[in-house]
Amino acid sequence: MSAILEAPLRSDAKANAKPKALTAYRPYWAKRFGTAPFLPMSRKEMDKLGWDSCDIIIVSGDAYVDHPSFGMAVIGRTLEAQGFRVGIIAQPDWQSADAFRALGKPNLFFGVAAGNMDSMINRYTADRKIRSDDAYTPGNVGGKRPDRATLVYTQRCNEAFKDVPVVIGGIEASLRRIAHYDYWSDKVRRSVLVDAKADLLVYGNAERAIVEIAHRLAAKKPIESITDIRGTAFMRKPDDLTLDGWYEVDSSEVDTPGKVDKLLNPYLTIEEQADDNGASCAKAEAAKAGDTPPAADGAKPMLLIRRPVEKLGSRAITTPRERTVIRLPAYEQVKSDNVLYAHANRVLHLETNPGNARAIVQRHGEGHTARDVWINPPPLPLSTEEMDHVFDLPYARSPHPSYADATGSHDGETKIPAWEMIRFSVNIMRGCFGGCTFCSITEHEGRIIQSRSEDSVIREIEEIRDKVKGFTGIISDLGGPTANMYRIGCKSPEIEAACRKPSCVYPGICSNLNTDHGPLVKMYRRARALRGVKKILIGSGLRYDLAVQSPEYVKELVTHHVGGYLKIAPEHTEGGPLSKMMKPGIGTYDRFKAMFEKFSAEAGKKQFLIPYFIAAHPGTSDEDMMNLAIWLKHNGFRADQVQTFYPSPMATATAMYHSGHNPLKGISRDARKGERVDIVKGDKRRRLHKAFLRYHDSNNWPLLREALKDMGRADLIGNGKHHLIPTWQPTTDGSYQSARRSNSTPVAKTTTAKPAPGRILTQHTGLPPRDNGSRPVRPGVAKPAARPVAAKPAGRPASAAKPGGRKPR
Repeated sequence: MSAILEAPLRSDAKANAKPKALTAYRPYWAKRFGTAPFLPMSRKEMDKLGWDSCDIIIVSGDAYVDHPSFGMAVIGRTLEAQGFRVGIIAQPDWQSADAFRALGKPNLFFGVAAGNMDSMINRYTADRKIRSDDAYTPGNVGGKRPDRATLVYTQRCNEAFKDVPVVIGGIEASLRRIAHYDYWSDKVRRSVLVDAKADLLVYGNAERAIVEIAHRLAAKKPIESITDIRGTAFMRKPDDLTLDGWYEVDSSEVDTPGKVDKLLNPYLTIEEQADDNGASCAKAEAAKAGDTPPAADGAKPMLLIRRPVEKLGSRAITTPRERTVIRLPAYEQVKSDNVLYAHANRVLHLETNPGNARAIVQRHGEGHTARDVWINPPPLPLSTEEMDHVFDLPYARSPHPSYADATGSHDGETKIPAWEMIRFSVNIMRGCFGGCTFCSITEHEGRIIQSRSEDSVIREIEEIRDKVKGFTGIISDLGGPTANMYRIGCKSPEIEAACRKPSCVYPGICSNLNTDHGPLVKMYRRARALRGVKKILIGSGLRYDLAVQSPEYVKELVTHHVGGYLKIAPEHTEGGPLSKMMKPGIGTYDRFKAMFEKFSAEAGKKQFLIPYFIAAHPGTSDEDMMNLAIWLKHNGFRADQVQTFYPSPMATATAMYHSGHNPLKGISRDARKGERVDIVKGDKRRRLHKAFLRYHDSNNWPLLREALKDMGRADLIGNGKHHLIPTWQPTTDGSYQSARRSNSTPVAKTTTAKPAPGRILTQHTGLPPRDNGSRPVRPGVAKPAARPVAAKPAGRPASAAKPGGRKPR
């Protein structure tokens, strides 16, 4: 460890101080204008509100839906509650800066985000093919946002008004805050801060940081001076004078312990000590030459001194965390060194607990162009009162009126699918302590669960019942990133603040974790008892290894809150890939399945579990996928719309994919240390793993026959019920159409006989219809057929498919 400039040791009291509450700020003077029915998107709307200008303008790649599951609405309404006038520029034409001048010059700053999804994941499939649709756009039309939207929007904001600060955020910026592997260009890119040339980056849940930034800029503080807010990142020069008093921990290399001074042996003479060190003793050499030895007036005795170490409890602290920064390997190193890339990813994930995380710095550039990307520790979680404040704000819970069709409705040709998905749902919490390596929710929202109060959730349900058009009495979801982590967390705040484990439930449930589902069960019962509410469904992914800890919860869930089928995600059946995902073994799934079937039978209901699986995840062998296919057939499952692993920026599994090393096991250049990971790359092997998940598709049979023969498992080829694939091949054109995707290739016509009804349970046939409350069935009209359930789009960030950070389970 080296100190940039020496400073006295201090305690962590300041770092652990209670943050300023969101409601504790003095409102900005513009609060006198009151609350807008919708945040304005045009000068005409501003005129109606009596505004001459906007204090803050938010630019987003999503259509503007004023709902607490959409990031721009949450940030906009939170800032409005502080008294600021907030305008929205949604999905602007990025070909010029004109669209970015539509609302005039903002008084304080531009806030830029790509949207609820990463723009590249939104635009491209896991096979890097362009999607023709966009669920966050009216009419589900694709191409309304540019690739790497954060970079493009920031550039246009700077062109529109050069002297206006630009603050970037959202999941795209959040997951690109350091040098990161970019799957679409297959190379390591610089931090988005460097490429975008933004003034400040906000990562994670941004309410606390953005409110502080807005008030400081309103107080005429220059944005260059804002360097101490948690959850922010910025650029600074290596010789910045404000670094006075900071300690730097050099973690830019692996397997380098640093300089070690050899201890003196008190049993050796001076001559023997010199000889032992490969040197000579001046006194002895002078005596041999007959010369007078050198004067001793400059000599000093050598002493071994133990420096006392300040302690907090039982943990030794050598430097104060609030004044310590960890230096990661520079961009120029990680872009061409896979070992250092994996090392940087490991260090980054070890510094994600707000209770003990230190600042991180990474050098970009060399010589006089060198700049450091400085990342402050993660934001402190919102309290229950603050969560209630954010979700109780006056959202219109509807798309902006400018998106309405000819009838003034949003249910026709201009319908926004992402809004339709969450129209009658309620977000009850944030965060996830599961730590799944392919998921980016922990990098974005954190591992500490932030829960709303029961009263706040009930108020939102009543508001949906009373105000939202088209409500039929069915709440489509009470959840969040997961369905059943509400009010669950560490039993000890002290242990939670000190913990550096990447997961609270892997390899087993931590003994310090409170797994009480009582508050959630109580909320379910209170919600379904509300007047006008017919049913409460649970649409978020269920963490079944937690659920089995509470049979009461499983019974409540299965008896009252399953709409025919329930989505869960074992991800795989084999230990190899599961260990790289940090997911429980398939035995836990079997335990939950037994409970699910027992309580379904007791309730007199025929209900089904829909398991999701990942193809081609790092650490998955061909044999693993074969065994999974055998398990699927044995259990009667046929997966539809399978996707292979999608390496999203900054995820641990993405680091495995790029580097071939396992950051969970430590990184070393020594082949005998650490762990190497089998990476599924190349189109043919990725297609094979995908084909195993769709073993029932005749288009995949030729590829599977060849693979099974090469693997020495030709015994799985045959026409018996115990064989995986048949020996005969029907006539097909090789195409495949998902029953759910409109942009797939046409359906192949085959001569395969259809199975008898009920003979095989599939994910896209034989399931009871599920009514999410958005499409009431008219009397005398048959109910629509069950929508097919797609296999999990593996590797997407958690907020990539469901607005508001909900995990696509």
